[in-house]
Amino acid sequence: MLAGAIATTVTISPAWAQPSPSPTSKQQIANELEKLSEQYNHYQTQLQQAQSAAGSATDNARIQEQRYRQARTAIAQMAADSYKNGGDLDPGIALATASDPESLLDRSATLNYFAQQNSTQVQTLFQTLQATNRARKAAQDRTEEVRQLSDQVARQQKVLQAKIGQSGIAPAAARSAGAAPPIAPGGASAKALGAVKAALAVRGTPYSFGGGSPTGPTLGVLQGKNTKGFDCSGLTMYAYAQVGIKLPHFTGDQVNAGTRIPKSSLRPGDLVFFYSGFHHVGMYIGNGQMVNAPKTGDVVRVSPIAGRPFAAAVRIA
Repeated sequence: MLAGAIATTVTISPAWAQPSPSPTSKQQIANELEKLSEQYNHYQTQLQQAQSAAGSATDNARIQEQRYRQARTAIAQMAADSYKNGGDLDPGIALATASDPESLLDRSATLNYFAQQNSTQVQTLFQTLQATNRARKAAQDRTEEVRQLSDQVARQQKVLQAKIGQSGIAPAAARSAGAAPPIAPGGASAKALGAVKAALAVRGTPYSFGGGSPTGPTLGVLQGKNTKGFDCSGLTMYAYAQVGIKLPHFTGDQVNAGTRIPKSSLRPGDLVFFYSGFHHVGMYIGNGQMVNAPKTGDVVRVSPIAGRPFAAAVRIA
């Protein structure tokens, strides 16, 4: 165990305010659900990142532990050879043989001893012990972050479930979308046009709460758990993945994934965001139109960008 208490500081984005009660239309309810869905995506993205970091930190701690054991074994013989009768136990022997070597490092006499040593082996032991302690703490911090984020995801699911129960909005079935509209390049890059093509190819796919991956439509969560499809950021993530560009499954991250551009400079492939919290995203295709996954009860479709309060535009490629 590490000596002393370990203080863990984890920064988690605060939960957004609850939506206003008793909305007067299905569109308002759908907007609130979409906002909550993107909040859920945000927490899920944070959780996945924390889990990955925790795994790396734990692996590093194992490596440092192994290095420390090797250095400790090497110095044990050296310290034993230099031990002299009649004096206090040589700190080198004490450190190499102690069941709790970390506690020895809290003693000023032990620290002074190591400060006076010129032996490469002694310094290596001291440095590896310090590195081991740092790695252990990092692993503990990341594990605690995962725990806190898991709790946040669970709380967000409860908020979503309560709102879903009030909505009365049923998921849509897949439907035929017909021929894709012609796209004028308008100076768009080949990758941007490829992303547009990929998004248009999945028109008619149902909106699924939390649905979508880099490889295609997926079952969502909660209201979308039985519906294979996309939510708004899942669609744009998928489309750009088809041209080798990785986007996070969260509008709040996607709005920072490229270069902000004015609405007057839009080209096909640019991402267009709506509402002050950026909780809806679509992909511009030209002529004032976008392809998007609108809301629960609908399918991936082409819609006018004028239908929602415009907030930002981002060029990804």
